[in-house]
Amino acid sequence: MIRSIWIELPDEDLLFLADQAHVPYGPRPLEEVRQFAKEITRFLLDQGAKLIVVACNAASAAALQYLRQTFPQTTFVGMEPAVKPAVEHSQSKVVAVLATPATFQGQLYASLVDRFAAGTLLLQHTCPGLVAQIEAGDLDGCSTRQILEEALRPMLAQGADTVVLGCTHYPFVIPLIQQIVGPDVRVIDPAPAVARQVRYVLETQNLCRQSPINESPAADINPIVRTRFLTTGDASRFQTALSHLLGVQAKTTRIKWIDGRLVM
Repeated sequence: MIRSIWIELPDEDLLFLADQAHVPYGPRPLEEVRQFAKEITRFLLDQGAKLIVVACNAASAAALQYLRQTFPQTTFVGMEPAVKPAVEHSQSKVVAVLATPATFQGQLYASLVDRFAAGTLLLQHTCPGLVAQIEAGDLDGCSTRQILEEALRPMLAQGADTVVLGCTHYPFVIPLIQQIVGPDVRVIDPAPAVARQVRYVLETQNLCRQSPINESPAADINPIVRTRFLTTGDASRFQTALSHLLGVQAKTTRIKWIDGRLVM
């Protein structure tokens, strides 16, 4: 997700907060995820955020509507599984959706199915353990392959010709997924579309960052420099994950959960 936003908005100042103390969100109760999302939103607003991207399908499914009601003056952009384009693309009318339990349980996913999936067979799998493998930097090892093959092989046998990635971790294993499903199956990553929506919202609300006259053009600035990385987990572990997953070397800062609130 962050790479897509860097491409769309290279001159924006970004604050990336990874709640590694609580991941994965997918298996957690929806109410618990809502509470995490609420306190993270409070923290980001205190840091001066003008727009909040809920860059997690599970958190969006559990909390996006709740956040908009709780913080009515704040603009949110959430994630949702790309069910609509998948159904439109599928020739076999069999679509595989890989997501976490919280995503499948949320009203957002149910609404997408009701609105767009008529006449299409949606095959769902939660890929237990995959988020942990990706967080550990294992993008193509035997264990990661086994998780994906156990999820995808039965779906392919039922005629799935499109795979929807319903977790923001899963795009990191797209090359492995494509090896398993072959060239005739489309794999949909929603991140670029979400990043375009972020840019559209900022432009529509006149919130885009205006570069000072004496600043170099955006093309000359590495967007990573404009990003602050925070984690609720171990900072050195998070730095290692950034290196493995994004190929960037960046300073990270640890923040803490204390009595249910985030503290620098």
